[in-house]
Parts: sequence; C-alpha cells; structure tokens
Amino acid sequence: MPKRKAAIAVGGVAALGAAALLLPNANASQDKDQASGATGTAKTLKAADASDLAGRLRKTLGDAFAGSYYDSGKQQLVVNVADGDGNVVAQAEKAGAAVRRVDNSIAELRSAAKTLKARATIPGTSWAVDPRTDKVLVTADSTVTGSRWDKLQSTVRGLGSGMATLKKSGGTFKTFVSGGDAIFSQVQGGNVRCSLGFNVTASDGSPAFLTAGHCGVAAKQWSDSQTGQPIATVDQATFPGNDFSLVKYDDAATQAPSEVNTGNGQTVQINQAADATVGQTVFRMGSTTGLHNGKVTGLDATVNFQSETDPNGVDTVNGLIQTDVCAEPGDSGGSLFTQDGSAVGLTSGGSGDCTSGGETFFQPVTAALQATGATLGSGAAAGGNGAGDQSGAGAGDQSGAGDQSGAGAGDQSGAGAGGDQIGGGQDPSAGAPSGNGSADAPSGTGQAGDGSSASGGH
Repeated sequence: MPKRKAAIAVGGVAALGAAALLLPNANASQDKDQASGATGTAKTLKAADASDLAGRLRKTLGDAFAGSYYDSGKQQLVVNVADGDGNVVAQAEKAGAAVRRVDNSIAELRSAAKTLKARATIPGTSWAVDPRTDKVLVTADSTVTGSRWDKLQSTVRGLGSGMATLKKSGGTFKTFVSGGDAIFSQVQGGNVRCSLGFNVTASDGSPAFLTAGHCGVAAKQWSDSQTGQPIATVDQATFPGNDFSLVKYDDAATQAPSEVNTGNGQTVQINQAADATVGQTVFRMGSTTGLHNGKVTGLDATVNFQSETDPNGVDTVNGLIQTDVCAEPGDSGGSLFTQDGSAVGLTSGGSGDCTSGGETFFQPVTAALQATGATLGSGAAAGGNGAGDQSGAGAGDQSGAGDQSGAGAGDQSGAGAGGDQIGGGQDPSAGAPSGNGSADAPSGTGQAGDGSSASGGH
C-alpha cells in the first residue's frame, strides 16, 4: 500500500518452484490415477498450457465436450467426452489430450445444477461440477440439519443415480472477513478488514486494486492501517451474484506494481490473468494466514451464504472457483495465483480453517476484469491468457457481472487487534511456517518509508 515502500516493495521476485514442498501447512495432495480409462498418449503439459488446450477443445468438440481437468501427477489434460464418435476422440487425442468417455453430458450436469437452484437454495450449501467424477458435487455445511438436510438430500436423490454426490462439511460457509490486517475500513459498529487482491489499472487510467465484493459493499473507503486515514475509495462493488470490487487509490500518483506480496519482503510478479483448470495447483495469499497452496476442485460453483443482514435470507454467489486451499477470516479478497505468475481469483468465502482444512471459493479474476474494464498493473488484457475451462465446468448458473444488490455484506466484525502489520505471510523460498500472518511476520510494523508503492495480495 502507499507509504509502505520499505515493508512491501523491497525484495526480489520469489522463486515459487519449490513452494509446494516447503509449505508445512500446504493442503494439496498428490493426484491419484484420476485418468483411469483415458485413451491415447497425451502430451506432457504445464497447467497454463492445459487450460489453453481445454478452451480450444471445448469449442472444437461442441456438445461432445463434457468437461476437463488437469492431472498434475501425469502433467496431462484429461478431456471427458459424452456421446462422441471416434472422430471426436481422434481430434482430442491429436490435439494432445487424454480422452475419457463419460455418461453425463454438460447439458445434463447443467440441468442438475438448475434443479438444485430451484429446489435447494439453502443457506450453507454449494454445488459445482467435478469433471473428475463426472458429477455435480453438492456440499452442505454444519448448519444444514433437520428438515433442510432432508430437503437437500431428497433433491440430490431426485437428480438420478450417478448424477450428483452429497457430502457434509465440518465448518460453516461464510465470507472470510474480519480477522486480517491488510486493508481496513472504519464503519458503524467496528472495523471491516480484508485483503488486497491484485493491483490493476482502471479504465480511466487511474491506479486501483481488486478485492472481494462483499468487502466493497461493506465499506466505501479503505486504509492500510487500522486507525489510518483512507487512501482508496470503492469505485464498483458487486455482491451477491458475483463477488468483486474495484477500489481506486485516492492519490493518482500511487505506484501499483503488478505483484503479490508473499511476506518477509518477497514478491511474486503477476504477468497475466488466467482461468482456472480443475486439478491445477494454485497459491493463495491472505493477510491472516499468509501463503497456502492446494488444488482447484471445481469450476462455476454456486455458494449459498447465510445473509448477514437478513436472518431469513440467502446471499447466493455464482461462477466461483472451488478449491481445497484453506482460508480464514481476514483473507477475503486476497490473491489466488499460479506458480508462473498468473492471477486467477479473489478469495470469496468457504468453510473450515488452516488447521482442519475445508473448502474455499474464489471469484475468477478474468470475470472481474471484464466487468470492471480494468487491466492488470502490467497492462495485461482483461481476457486473460485463454478461455480456460470455465464454461465447460457446467454448473451453468453464473449470473454475469451485473450491478447486483449490495445486500448481505454484513462484514462488520467489530474492532479487532492486529496493529499495522502488513504482509505477514510466509516467505515461499524458506521453510518457516506461515501460521498466523499477523503474529508470525510483522514485517510492516513501524515501516513508514517515503515511497509510494502498493503490492497486491496482502
């Protein structure tokens, strides 16, 4: 953030090549042989290249395309084919994918998601298509009990055998606000605290950043310290429906480099925006828990948060990226990115924590850039580096990025401790545990600096 040059902008680009091995709290697991039954000899691909290939094959294969995922163990793109003839399979194999024949088409999976929306929009539930199982994965948190559980279970069963799976989550789905120490706003009743996602350039050329929509509708002005003066003002905020905000720096001279602060003076250069691919490894940076990694488990996910402004209401967010990366309050809005420096998502919410694990959902960055007209700080186009596999995921209930209601933000947690400790995450090139960022790495404390520089992913 501005006036934090010494604490934030110093340090070279961190090498994330070994980060997955060095993170003691990392919750990404090795892939099993998920491509069982796949045909042909697929090319060895990086995750970004697999995303590009998935986007091309989705267009080429048409209705026969039934989703795809990245097998990181084999470094292959696995493409599901439903009702395709031999020519379709040959096309996919020639392009370099492993092909797997499945029973459920994208149209059938999307129809199942629409049925869930119509009959089971219950607070504490989510659903997303899992191309690895060729089913809709339905999750219920710990609050879904009694008649609500019975209704959800009955709806899932009514979808038919082999169409969906239902699981229970031990935590509670919530937006991850109120425990961080990166960006602050004083509102009636206390403080709102979130994490900065990615620095961008607004359509009018002014410096800005992206964060979660539920942060932007909770407060208009933001500071880089708990008691400091505002330095940025919300320009656009969308929640529910989607979950992103564009916040412009008040000082037009603010330097806003396209990088993520991973703690201890280390930064990762962000080169482009990219769509997620199921199975790829991603990294999340948040001001409460620092740096963690995991896998993308679903796309175009729908999450039904309990409204914090209406006891009987539901705040539904569509089109999200589902992962097994952990997160905690205060991480909202923080960066989801890849090892090669691609901006992927903004932390929305989920269940669990970084001790027990859980599910975390992210607003796709590409959708936020397209809706706001912003570009990454380096000038990367809003469209990212390819179509990826978002529409192929098939949950089919993305509402777009329109001007949604601001109801349900409810992020007024009351004042909390934390001080002015920016960037309290783990240095990905060292083996120190990430733990609680505000306690373990107070790298921003007491650093004033006279420079003006802002770094994403606090």
